[in-house]
Amino acid sequence: MSCYKFTIFPRSVQKKMSNFERVRKIKEENRKKSDTRREKLAGYFFDLSKLSFAGLIVGLILPLFSDISDVTNWLSVLFGVLLTIIPALLANKILK
Repeated sequence: MSCYKFTIFPRSVQKKMSNFERVRKIKEENRKKSDTRREKLAGYFFDLSKLSFAGLIVGLILPLFSDISDVTNWLSVLFGVLLTIIPALLANKILK
């Protein structure tokens, strides 16, 4: 004797349940793709920030020490600092 009670759902209920599961899986896949895109884009902006730091800040240290009174070198350093900070902030905002 079996004490299990099986409930057989009507065909329409089974179809709705399978449709719900399919929609849930699609939404989950889209969320994962969106998260991956967002992480890659943030990584791109972090890399851009690192490159601008290396190119403009570190590359201008020696010319800046050779002629401290040159306004052009100071403007380049300021521009480099801005190009370092802005992409880093943007990447941080994308990740949040």
